[in-house]
Amino acid sequence: MKLAWQALDRRLDKQYALNLQLFRDGRMDKLRRGLRPLVWGQAIQMLLGLLLVGVAVAFWATHWHVMHLLICGLLVLLYGVLLTAFAARNLYLIHRIDHAAPVLQIQRQLADLRAWRVRVEAPVNAILGCFVWIPVVWMNLAWYGIDLWSRTFFYWSISSSLVGVVIVVLVVWLMRRAGMARRIEDNAAGRSIQKATATLDEISRFEQE
Repeated sequence: MKLAWQALDRRLDKQYALNLQLFRDGRMDKLRRGLRPLVWGQAIQMLLGLLLVGVAVAFWATHWHVMHLLICGLLVLLYGVLLTAFAARNLYLIHRIDHAAPVLQIQRQLADLRAWRVRVEAPVNAILGCFVWIPVVWMNLAWYGIDLWSRTFFYWSISSSLVGVVIVVLVVWLMRRAGMARRIEDNAAGRSIQKATATLDEISRFEQE
């Protein structure tokens, strides 16, 4: 009878291990599919960044003799480089996720990606987004021979951008005060990371049952 129970336990253990592996494989496939939109989005962002770099360099070639337009081109180039670098960083963090590793290790790798997007990428993009329109507008108009340079317009555009920064900071502060900090972070991280986190939580719960 004892040997029979031991054999039954071994069969049950094998069946549980098989069920766990099948469940894990299915959820890992779901995790990979869930991260694909983020990968595609970062690839598009990288192409956009490189396009901005190319446009800025081409702009320099015809406007290098006008200092404020040259500075506009430099700012757009730097913004393009930043977009490219951010996309490359995201793609690196996604690529280094080891889907065969223990769930805890994958959760840590995903947490690194989430922290990067929430604590670094989102705030930088929010602030720069309030200012980058200025050199972009000047460059676009300069292509058609229109130069808006004047102290009045310069001060107005900078003031408008600063107002935009204040509004962004105020909205974030109010949402945090209202207990919506998690929602802000989830939006900054993106739906792909939210889905991947939920998938890993499912695997973790299944392993603990």
